[in-house]
Amino acid sequence: MPHVELSVSEPHLHRPRSGADSSLARWALAVVDAEEPAMVIDDQEVIVAISASFERMLGLRESAIGRPMVGDVLQLLDFADGLELNDAEVVKVPPLLALASGRLARGLMRARCAGGAACTLDAVSTPLVQRGEIIGSLTFFSQV
Repeated sequence: MPHVELSVSEPHLHRPRSGADSSLARWALAVVDAEEPAMVIDDQEVIVAISASFERMLGLRESAIGRPMVGDVLQLLDFADGLELNDAEVVKVPPLLALASGRLARGLMRARCAGGAACTLDAVSTPLVQRGEIIGSLTFFSQV
């Protein structure tokens, strides 16, 4: 039988309010060790876990854990003019849409990435549910 060990890298993990054995915490542990660019946010849109590859893709110099996803960590840009997205459009990005709708969300996002350049990200997000309530979302990213 295969043996799997997970280790926690503290700079990439924030203990969610909902407890260590919550669905959010379990997904956060998986994202910490993921080689794929990934992120977990809680129901308040605060980053709970982020993979090292996503940190590198964004060019983050300080930890994103415990910080609001939008504005603080991710600067979301309009495809048309390259300016920051307005609030009406921000809620449509996959990580937030999965939170609001309770459904799988997928789409392209434009964001400020490493070196300050705009990059296009394909994002697939799923809501994280515990006891029938949405407690966060899990998103995997691919740079396009």
